[in-house]
Amino acid sequence: MPLEQIVVLAIVQGITEFLPISSSGHLILIPAFTGWPDQGLATDVMVHVGSLFAILAYFWRDVISLAGGVGDILRRRWTVHARLALYLAAATVPAVLFGLLLKWLGILDKIRGIEVVAWNALIFGVLLYVADEVGPRLKKMEDITFKGAMIIGVAQAIALIPGTSRSGITMTAARFLGFERAEAARFSFLLGIPAITGAGILTIIEMNAEGHSLPPGAFTAAILTFFSALAAIAFLMALVKRLSFTPFVMYRMLLAGFLLVLAYS
Repeated sequence: MPLEQIVVLAIVQGITEFLPISSSGHLILIPAFTGWPDQGLATDVMVHVGSLFAILAYFWRDVISLAGGVGDILRRRWTVHARLALYLAAATVPAVLFGLLLKWLGILDKIRGIEVVAWNALIFGVLLYVADEVGPRLKKMEDITFKGAMIIGVAQAIALIPGTSRSGITMTAARFLGFERAEAARFSFLLGIPAITGAGILTIIEMNAEGHSLPPGAFTAAILTFFSALAAIAFLMALVKRLSFTPFVMYRMLLAGFLLVLAYS
C-alpha cells in the first residue's frame, strides 16, 4: 500500500471505530472512492488492533479492575469485577459464533459492498435515534445483568455486517436497556477488547498456517490508528456527557442517502 493509503486508513479507522458510524463500512468505502486496491480483511484487522490498544490505554483503570475480576473468578470470589469480567466474556460468544458462521458460509467478502453499508447505516442509525430518545436512562455499567450483557453481545454480533457499527449497535442496545449514554459507551468499548483481540489472533494464526504474511504497511497502519482512536475515544466520552447521539444519527442518514443514490443511480 502507498503511504497515503496507510495514513488515510489509520485516521478513518481510528475515528470511526468508536464513533457510532461504522468503521468497517468506511474502510470498505475508501477503495471504492479512491481507486486504491481493497486493503483486505487482514489489514482491517490490524487497524482494529491499533484501536484495541487505544481502548486499553484510555480505560486502563477498568482493565486493571477486570483483570482483578478474572483473578477473583479463579479464586471463586463473586465480586462486582468478577461478574463484569464474566459477563464481558459471555457477551463475546455470539459474535464469535456468528463470525464462524459467516466464514463457513463463505460470504464475508460478499457482504463488503456499498449497498450493504448504505442500508445498515440507515436502519441502525434510526434505531440508535429511537433508543437514545425514548424513556429515562439511569443505569450504570455495574448494574448490568447476564441477560442484558447477552442482549448487547448479540447486538455486537450483528455488527459483523459492514455499515452496522459495533460501537453504534452495542450502545443502541445498552440505551434500550436503560443505561446512561456514557455508561453505554463505556461498556461498548470494554466489550470490544475480547472481540478485537480474538479477531486479530485468529486472522494472524490463519495467515501463518497458510504461509501468508501481513500486507506491507499493516503494522504502520495499526500504530497510526492507535493515536487517532485514542483521540476519538476521548472526544466521544466528553461529548456523550453533554449531548445526545443525534449528530451521529444525522451523519449516518446523510451517508446512507448519498450511498443509496450512488448505488442505484
